[in-house]
Amino acid sequence: MKELILLVIGAALVNNVVLSRFLGLCPFLGVSKKVETSTGMGAAVIFVITLSSAASSIIYSFILVPLKLEYLQTIVFILVIAALVQFVEMVLKKQIPSLYEALGVFLPLITTNCAVLGVALDNVAKGHGFIQSLLYGIGTASGFAIAIVLLAGVREKIENSDIPYTLQGMPIVLITAGLMAIAFFGFAGLI
Repeated sequence: MKELILLVIGAALVNNVVLSRFLGLCPFLGVSKKVETSTGMGAAVIFVITLSSAASSIIYSFILVPLKLEYLQTIVFILVIAALVQFVEMVLKKQIPSLYEALGVFLPLITTNCAVLGVALDNVAKGHGFIQSLLYGIGTASGFAIAIVLLAGVREKIENSDIPYTLQGMPIVLITAGLMAIAFFGFAGLI
């Protein structure tokens, strides 16, 4: 039990997918302008990464390995992720159209988000079983959500700040993200 808790905490804070592994930067920088939008993107990524981790683990263990088709893992994982993103897109369009519009082009980009595919491939590379894959997915996705919501909160504060002209826009966002990454390295002592 202790190992599973450390797996989740390690994935979320110590080895944060965005701030220490630099995966998933496109939605991290593109959607983090407002906290509400970032929260919606974080929830969508949590859903997709968690379910794709579980589905990829099952498909890999019970279909690809027995049939000796492990070399197809990347293609199969991308198909699983694409199907899950389509499902999320349909649900948001029907249930929360304002969030669907706010996320815009970044919602379908979850399919090509390297963090989502990276988690599925990490699970295979690390030899995680189903429960470990599921928890690693939850931890990684939660870390992504934490990072994107924190950056959005800082960006909202930056909007009302007096920033030198040369640092306005993306330069100050990248500096902020870099400082967040340095701060997250402080969690390395947890595990």
